[in-house]
Amino acid sequence: MNYIDCCLEAFSSLRQNILRTSLTVLGIVIGVMSVIVMLAVGRGVQTQVTDTISSIGSNLLVVWPKYQTSNRVKIPGTGSVTLTLDDATELKYLDEIDEVASVIAKSFQVQFQDINWNARVSGISPAYNEVREWNLVQGTYISEKDLKSSDRIAVIGLTVAQELFSNVDVVGKIIRIKNIPFRVVGVLAEKGTSITGRDQDNTILVPITSARKYLMKSKYPRSVSYIILKVKEDTQLTSAESSVKRLLRVKHKLRTDEKNDFSVSNLADIASTASEATEALTILLASIAGISLLVGGVGIMNIMLVSVTERTREIGIRLAIGATQRDIMNQFLIESSLVCFTGGFVGILVGIGLSYTIATVAPVSVEVSMSSIFISFFISIGIGIFFGWYPARKASRMEPVAALRME
Repeated sequence: MNYIDCCLEAFSSLRQNILRTSLTVLGIVIGVMSVIVMLAVGRGVQTQVTDTISSIGSNLLVVWPKYQTSNRVKIPGTGSVTLTLDDATELKYLDEIDEVASVIAKSFQVQFQDINWNARVSGISPAYNEVREWNLVQGTYISEKDLKSSDRIAVIGLTVAQELFSNVDVVGKIIRIKNIPFRVVGVLAEKGTSITGRDQDNTILVPITSARKYLMKSKYPRSVSYIILKVKEDTQLTSAESSVKRLLRVKHKLRTDEKNDFSVSNLADIASTASEATEALTILLASIAGISLLVGGVGIMNIMLVSVTERTREIGIRLAIGATQRDIMNQFLIESSLVCFTGGFVGILVGIGLSYTIATVAPVSVEVSMSSIFISFFISIGIGIFFGWYPARKASRMEPVAALRME
């Protein structure tokens, strides 16, 4: 028998018990579908996390304040004053640093006419635009002139623009922050959700001098919430981080046995850690989905063994009239492969459809790749051959006379 005849015979045998064949195919469909969906969700989350970190800015270090200590005891009220504008000025002179932006931030109730909205207000230095690489969709940015004159101006995010005005054509409008009027001079481009889940577009930027004068008054007027550093392109972040720590320790007059009263976050390390975590999650999800494929393979072996037992007379007749053991083995292998081929093809279609359905109804991005489709499909074919081999071998080793007597 040639392979075409074997395929036709296999198809005819499977069609004779359509319900059992359909249930066997369903097991492979579920397995392939699970692999595709799990990989799509895992890779989608990985891409989403990477894009979120990238939206913060590239080549960045963030310096945060920490509590000062005395004999290893925290001094209350010092956590927000260990970083100052003077520190930011000194950091500008480091060879590894390109730009430095100082920030103070707090959430406020914002009002336009009779509409209220809660947003995060950040007092910034003009370099913030260069550091964050945050473009405008309308208007202008905060300048050095605005900083020196403590102008009551604001650049707002898209979320704030939509909630307060229902559009982005808002330049020149007056909003009230802490019941103090600020004139809108620009609207920021969309940034999306941060790695911590915060809406980055729900933000208002004002000059840091204006924030200190009108909104966030403090007995430490030169203190800042954090400092963002943009590292030069040809500089390693780890090298720049070491230089920043050395300079701040000297400036803060810390002894060798004293811990830093600040911390430095390396966004490249955060991105690498997040990428490794999401990659591990993807592998875990794919492994769990792969188990369902193995379960489907066991189902195929079970059904094929039942089929061999039911068709002993047919096998005996074929062997008696001249069919070789290879012909018998090929027929049963083709039957199991055909089941997996059908299940794999249907599983791919269902998996792709379900992946995009999940992306539509849930706040999760998915990424269906060709590699996941090919891998799951060929694994399903491999399972058909692997789990169909033993039943096919058992059928091919029957003796013609014994097979007929069994019947």
